Amino acid sequence: MSMSNFVFEPARTPSLPVSGSDARFPVARVFCLGRNYYWGDALNAVREVPAFFMKPATSVIDATGELDFPTQTEQFCHEIELVVAIGKDGFEIGEAQALDHVWGYAAGLDLTRRDLQMAAKAVGNPWEPAKAFDGSAPITPIRPASPDSHPKQGAIWLSVNGVERQRSDLDSQIWSVSEIISQLSHSVGLRAGDLIMTGTPPGVAALQAGDVINAGISGIGELEMRVGSRRAD
Repeated sequence: MSMSNFVFEPARTPSLPVSGSDARFPVARVFCLGRNYYWGDALNAVREVPAFFMKPATSVIDATGELDFPTQTEQFCHEIELVVAIGKDGFEIGEAQALDHVWGYAAGLDLTRRDLQMAAKAVGNPWEPAKAFDGSAPITPIRPASPDSHPKQGAIWLSVNGVERQRSDLDSQIWSVSEIISQLSHSVGLRAGDLIMTGTPPGVAALQAGDVINAGISGIGELEMRVGSRRAD
């Protein structure tokens, strides 16, 4: 379809920087895994079917500089996560072939309006108001993958104002990257440009204006961002 067929000029494609390159990774869709670490219940834990939700591609921003404090919340919470960048289309992908679809990895924040999420959970409503606001997915530059660089372990951590809040290891994930890709692709065909945020370890807590966030994943990426002033609702 030529540009003349559109009723107005399409919005620019959201994108992320690529580590060690001037190129940028075009973002298609953002899938998020609802839970992928045990939060103090490992003794009685069973692996349930992964629960996925989505953020719009426009929620993705470079993980640098100042972070807007969103409206309509008193509990603006951080969640540090491994981000998987898909580089090849696929549907009903087997676990053995899943990593062939990975273009690279990054560290990202799944920022959440926790009070809105808890209110939605209480009545069985969707989570989108809690998860899908502007700037809710700051992500570091994507580190390209190679056959010997798919992370199976590595520290994942987050601190606020120098005080550590979250720390775990990728080998503590309930579902591996291969399993996540395979499970998701049996529900929806994956496309090059899709991002998958793979869940956060325990220690999630609220942020305040002026807080400085430092976070990262060993061998993948690190970020530092400052929380901006609150805007009037």
